[in-house]
Order: sequence, then C-alpha cells, then structure tokens
Amino acid sequence: MLVLIADDLPDICTEILQNAGVEVLKKTGLKPPELDDVIKTCDGVIVRSSTKLTASVLEKSEKLQAICRAGIGVDNIDVPAATKKGIVVMNTPAGNIISTAEHTIALLCSLSRFIPQACASVKEGKWEKKKFTGMQLTGKTLGIIGMGRVGRQVAKRAVALEMKVIGYDPFITAEISSQYNITIVKSINDLLSQADYITLHVTLNKETKNLIAKKEFSLMKKGAQIINCARGGVVSEDDLYDAIISEQVAGAALDVFEAEPPSKDNKLLQLDQVIATPHLGASTEEAQFAVAVEAAEQMAAALTGKGYKNAVNLSPYNPEEYSSLKPYLTLAEKMGSFLTQLSNESIQTLDITYTGEISNKNIRIVTDSLIVGLLKPSLEEGVNLVSAPTLLTERGIKVNVTTSSSPCDFSSLVTAKIITSNRETVISGAVFGKNEPRLVDINGYGVEAILNEHILVLFGKDKPGFIGQIGSLLGNKNINIAHMTFGRKEIGGNTISILNVDAAPPQDCLNEIKQLNHIEEAYLIGL
Repeated sequence: MLVLIADDLPDICTEILQNAGVEVLKKTGLKPPELDDVIKTCDGVIVRSSTKLTASVLEKSEKLQAICRAGIGVDNIDVPAATKKGIVVMNTPAGNIISTAEHTIALLCSLSRFIPQACASVKEGKWEKKKFTGMQLTGKTLGIIGMGRVGRQVAKRAVALEMKVIGYDPFITAEISSQYNITIVKSINDLLSQADYITLHVTLNKETKNLIAKKEFSLMKKGAQIINCARGGVVSEDDLYDAIISEQVAGAALDVFEAEPPSKDNKLLQLDQVIATPHLGASTEEAQFAVAVEAAEQMAAALTGKGYKNAVNLSPYNPEEYSSLKPYLTLAEKMGSFLTQLSNESIQTLDITYTGEISNKNIRIVTDSLIVGLLKPSLEEGVNLVSAPTLLTERGIKVNVTTSSSPCDFSSLVTAKIITSNRETVISGAVFGKNEPRLVDINGYGVEAILNEHILVLFGKDKPGFIGQIGSLLGNKNINIAHMTFGRKEIGGNTISILNVDAAPPQDCLNEIKQLNHIEEAYLIGL
C-alpha cells in the first residue's frame, strides 16, 4: 500500500505510516498533470490546504481508497467526486483546537491594547503613549457565538482573564455551560446587546453567511469590538467597514476573509481600527504536529482494515440496507431540521419513537439521520452520519429511542420530540408512496405537510378569512403558495397552517404576517 503525502507535514507523519507497514511517497507542490500521474499508483493521500484534489484529479485515480485532510476544512477536496469514486474522505478536527483558541485570545488582547499599531509606531521612531491608551479585559463581557470545541476553549481562557463570558449556541445545555463558568443567552440579539467583545466560532454555510451584518451591528453596544478566527463570510465585510466608520464598532481583529488572500483594495485593511493576520489560527508547531499525527494514524487505520475515523462522507452501513431505508433517512433528516427551526431554543432531550414496520429495521441509521438534521444548521464542525451521535453527546443532549407495536394509520411512523427548558415540541412523519416524506402531526395537530425548501408554519385561531389575508401578503411579494395543509382540534379553536411557498418571504412580509390578528406564532422553515 502506498500513501502520498502531498503537502508539507512533519516527519512524524511518515514514521507512523511506515511503522504500520505502509509505504510513503512524499512529494509536495504537485500540480496536474504530474499529480494525475502520481495519484494513479496511490492507495491513500494526505493533504493540507495547498494541494487541490479536484474531480478531474480524482478521476485519474485507479486504486485510491482514502484521503485525509490534516485540518478541519475539506474545501480543497471535491468530496462528492470522491464519494462517487468510493473514496473515503477524512479530516482531523481536534488537532488545532487549542491553537485557534489561543490565537483568538491573542487577537483579543492585541485589539484591546493596540499592540500591532503601537509596535509599528515605535519602529517608526515615535513614542505615542496617549494615542494608544487601551482597555483592560478584566470585568469586560466577551460574547462567544458558537460554543463548540474552539468556543469552549476560548471561554475557558477568557474566564481566566476575569472576563464575564456569555455564549450563544442552541445546542449547549445548562449542564455544559456550568462546566465553563459561562452564561448561555437565548438569542444572538441578547448576546450582541450585552457584549463588549464578540468572537465567532461557527462554520460557514447558508445559515451563517453574513450572520453578522448591518442589522446585527446596529444591535451592538456602541464601541463593541469583533474578533473572527472562524470563517470569512460569517461577518459581512462591507457592513463591518460601515460600522467602524460610523464608530458603532470600535475595532476588529480578523484572521479570515471572504477572499483569501484579501485584495489590496479591501477597505477594511485601510482602517487603523482593524488588525489582521493571514489565517494563522492553526499555525503553531504543536498544532501542525498534532494534525500530522492524527492524519497519519487515521490513514494507517483505514488502509489496514481497522476502520475510519472522522470520515465526512462515509455511511457505516452496508449499501443494501442504506438503499432500502433511504426514504426514511430523508424523512428523518428533514424532521430534525424542522424541529430545530420550529423550537429555536437550547435542546435538553431528544425522544424518538418508531412505530410499525420500521421498528424492525436498523433504526440506528434513521436516528443518526434525524440527529444530522437537528445539528447541521449550527455546528462549526461538519456533521454527518458518522459524527452526529458524538457531537450530540458533546453538547449534553440526551437521546431516548423506543419502538412501539401500537396500531397506527401508517405502515411506519417516526415521532420525534425535543424538550427544552420552556416547552416540548413533537412532530410525526411518514413516507407516502415510495419516497415522499411528509409530516402527519405537529404538536397534536393532524396535518399532511410536504417537506420542501420553503415552509411557513402558522399557529393561530380558527377565524374566517385569515388564509385570504396571508395569500394577499404573499401575492404582493410575487410569492406563490404551492401547497397548503390546515389542522385544528375544534371549531373556532387553535389551528395550525402549513404553507409550502415557492420562495422565502422577505423579513418585512413575515413581520406583516405575524401582526395579523389571528396569528399567534409564525415560523419560516428552510429545508
């Protein structure tokens, strides 16, 4: 077996592989067509961020079994192309946690005391003590958005600096937060209004793109400061510039940018209030050593038949079983995402009940799919069928799974309930026909809801005319209603309406819907 080490990694990587009986070829800086030729002979490839394993490159592979990225991100690997070729893709999410957390604290201190600016001033022969009067961190409030592995380590260090630490993460329980001596707030808005410093530790996806933009800056304390060691694009660079120019934000420390490297014309780099580093979060000798060890050990285990760790595209189930359950995997993942968005609170417990024929099948894979849907919108780490159970456990969320032989109206029924500190939310789903997932019950309301991309969920009173009002509001925005289902428990009582729409209504339209007399709660669900 032959493993190509395609990027610069410490020698320990080679030693571990050779000790496992794996031959190693270390060639860095390869580009097609030379990379195309080399990869034909390889069973495994280890990369960092420089080598690009594109679909074209992977197509040339003839016996490649596994790829391991020494680091978290896999954006330089075409994962769908690898999956199609049957190649397992792994990453090493744990190796650089401490280094990224320490870099966050370093930027926090530098931002507070103008260290880069003062250093440059002294080297220019100046002595500007009054110009660089800073603020002490003790007693200040640090708001952490995303309390995953990195966020928790940042919190631990900030507490040691005698800062007050608040955090926002819908998947962190009070039990977990108490271990780190932090306060979990209910919403990002609560965090923004209280924090003197704000640091982000979330992944970049459609939910977190421009998570901090014009509206969010307006909610901050005047003079708040921003640190971003997560991903470029989580903070709107244009809106950050405007917030600094208007003095709503006092300064920012950025390790990541939307485009890397940022262009010389990037307006933020022209501001004295902004300090920047070239994506150094994981750039320490210790972190490089740790990810090299992790990558080598994972690759050795994969090629010697000991299993896969931190696989981002691997289902731990045989293909036949996966195929037969695919409609229920789709149903379960959509149910998990629906539940998260409908509740929008910190989850303490997840209860899942399987009724009917499905209770005799491998329900673990269905459970894992539901957990994927539950966690996916908010995690800084990638979540898949392999990692979902561990990630849920890390967040202190308890899972109870039961099967039932009780008669029901469907051949197979999946029921999921999440419990938060304030309420319970319960939904049930079934597969219609061969592969059409639908919700059939929401909090005791019988429905028949199609799980498409844009869903409006409206709770209110059973009064004539309100559907027409909603149709008019959506029509004014050129938004069509594709399907609608209605549920009530009694005439004139409480109701639920589920509207599948062709596009997501803008916020002003959603606000108008919420203000209708007969509407008590309104949610826009995106699947």
